Formats: sequence, structure tokens, C-alpha cells
Amino acid sequence: MDDSSDKLKILFLCTGNSCRSQMAEGWTRHLKGHLIEPYSAGIEKHGMNPHALKVMAEAGVDMSRQYSKTLHELGGITFDYVITVCGHAHESCPVFPGKTRVVHVGFEDPPALTRHLPDGEEKLAVYRRVRDEIRRFVESLPDRLQPGR
Repeated sequence: MDDSSDKLKILFLCTGNSCRSQMAEGWTRHLKGHLIEPYSAGIEKHGMNPHALKVMAEAGVDMSRQYSKTLHELGGITFDYVITVCGHAHESCPVFPGKTRVVHVGFEDPPALTRHLPDGEEKLAVYRRVRDEIRRFVESLPDRLQPGR
């Protein structure tokens, strides 16, 4: 029997589903896969960010099977929580039916922060910092989502 019906279904929603929401899905699958069935999607679809893939792989998280997708491509799934990880997604978040709770937990956008930097260690350092912030958040799940915490 598939035990996924007992797991919390959490969607991480971002603007382009290329970096922050993908990292959150990867960390959740890696650290909390026994409790949570994670998904990620974007308001738009921007493709996977190669720097996000690299820094997650450095941390031991393989995201090679994840892909950039829109919310529409996940049709039919009833989520327990939708966590918006950027301001634009939070402002553009559609209404979800029934028991779905929308929670905003914003993280800085590595592509925007490093737009002016050449590829290299300085750019990757920003991705690593945000990666680690997302990991700390995911480590607090699902307790962090319960009312009063």
C-alpha cells in the first residue's frame, strides 16, 4: 500500500520554479520525505537554474529528476499547504479550494542578487547562503506550519 496518502502535501510556489521553490522541494524530499510529499511550481516556467542544481548537489541533494513547471501542470492535487517563497508568487497566488492553507515564507532571489556578477565563487556563495536558509526552514517542517508556532 502507498503511504503517501498519510503524508502532508506541500507545494512550494515561486515566480519561475527555477531556483528557490526547486531548492525547497529538493530539501523537503531529502530531509522530510517520510513526512511530507513535496511539490514545486511557478506562476511562470523559467527552466531549472544550473547554479541551484550545483549548490544543491554540493550539499548532497540530487534535483536531476525535478523540472520546472507551472501550477496548471500539477492539476488535480489537493495540497495541505502552499508555501510561497517569493513576494511575486505570494501576491499572484491563486485561491486554493477547501482546506489548503497558504503560508508566505520569503527568501531572497539568488539570480536577481547575482545578476551583475560573473559566474564563479562569489555568485555561488549567494546561492549557497539562500540554499542554507531554505534548509533551515525545511528542517522546521511540519511543526512550523502548525498554528501558534
